[in-house]
Amino acid sequence: MSTLPRIGFMLGDVTGIGPEIAAKLLASGQPAADAETVIIGDRRVLELGMRSAGVKFAYSVCKNIDDVRWPRKDYPLIDLGNVDPEKYPQGISSDESGKLSGDTLKYMIDLAIAGKLDGICFAPLNKGAMNRGGWKFNDEHQMFAHLLGHTGFFGEMNVIDQFSTFRVTSHVALREAVTMIRPERIAAAVNLAHDTLRAAGRASPRIGVAALNPHNGENGLFGDEEIRIIRPTVDSLRAAGINCQGPISSDVIFLKALKGEFDGVVMMYHDQGQIATKLLGFNKGVTVTAGLKTVFTTPAHGTAYDIVGQGRADPGAMEHAYTLAAKLAAGRKSAAAASAAA
Repeated sequence: MSTLPRIGFMLGDVTGIGPEIAAKLLASGQPAADAETVIIGDRRVLELGMRSAGVKFAYSVCKNIDDVRWPRKDYPLIDLGNVDPEKYPQGISSDESGKLSGDTLKYMIDLAIAGKLDGICFAPLNKGAMNRGGWKFNDEHQMFAHLLGHTGFFGEMNVIDQFSTFRVTSHVALREAVTMIRPERIAAAVNLAHDTLRAAGRASPRIGVAALNPHNGENGLFGDEEIRIIRPTVDSLRAAGINCQGPISSDVIFLKALKGEFDGVVMMYHDQGQIATKLLGFNKGVTVTAGLKTVFTTPAHGTAYDIVGQGRADPGAMEHAYTLAAKLAAGRKSAAAASAAA
């Protein structure tokens, strides 16, 4: 039996650069070395991606995942036949295409629930199109949690070479995010950072916790959340054995992380960390849905409608997303095997 994890690979929203960067990655041969790779989507979208990327590689259409045999010299494709690229012009958001992206992901999640996939890696989606198309979630991560029946805290982990970030709040209006900064959410985010970084190979991850207000609130001069909420929570987590520090002003914390003082940064709201990570690693950044029983990874960038169909989309983040999906899934598979043998 193979020790490689089995990763389902989704080509992204057909209207964006997903098919192109997916094809570039597949043509590199990297996925076949990292995992048992199963492409799941529409054959016509895969062919579109190869044309856009100017690449060719061998693949075979399989009726379902139970028909796939390993080892093999080509990629298996489960052709869902659900997305006709002729109906959805590239570079233009489509609600129907967003719906079909969600349908494809649900098909893959069902396979994961059945134990037939160890992880899922997907090319960029359009959150708004998915929502308007009928998947009524603020983002795909909430959709994943719902379909998996997850209870409890989960969140995005953004990974660049230098450090990873985690969020107390994510895709909500900024005024709502401020009201959500509570001790239990901060503690959950820090614990998620600790557990996820340990699973990724950090024995005792160093975690920095960002402040909410400018200059750490200047001792309550313009905001006292640091005094009332964040610092007491960080102190209690550190007393419980978590290697964390904070609150640290957000105009300083990423400089510290960049110098290697932290393995992970817990931020209070979405853009607080996304600006830093995209500035430092736009074509390398990866988003992980952390805290769920299935591994999900994707490039940290979006559908890039401004360059779609031009053959110049950089597959760097897609490559990193796939490598990380395989690494995380392999770690979970190894841990499960060790537990079963004990």
